[in-house]
Amino acid sequence: QVQLVESGGGLVQSGGSLRLSCAASGSIISINDMAWYRQVPGKQRELVAAITTSSETIYADSVKGRFTISRDHPKNTVDLQMNSLKPEDTAVYYCNAAVVVFRTSHLREDEYWGQGTQVTVSS
Repeated sequence: QVQLVESGGGLVQSGGSLRLSCAASGSIISINDMAWYRQVPGKQRELVAAITTSSETIYADSVKGRFTISRDHPKNTVDLQMNSLKPEDTAVYYCNAAVVVFRTSHLREDEYWGQGTQVTVSS
């Protein structure tokens, strides 16, 4: 069993900063891509940022230049530094990871999600 636990959400004023963290634990062989998504009520979950095992990154156009994703391989963590926050960044943020596990005598990659953390940016 693998768990992703997020922390760091909260309420911040427009222009402020927050740092989200996500820690993966459990029966992990290795972790491939990690990512942060966000969702607001009534809308689809959208990709915010992703990072590969070689630390290549991609960002949604709406957060480029303001958000930075990073990971710590030995600790199985991924962080999202969010600067110059805007009210439109308000959402529930979810951690996502492609985790290699050993199951039924085989290695396989499964996708896991955290429980989500609320980020609210006031104007």
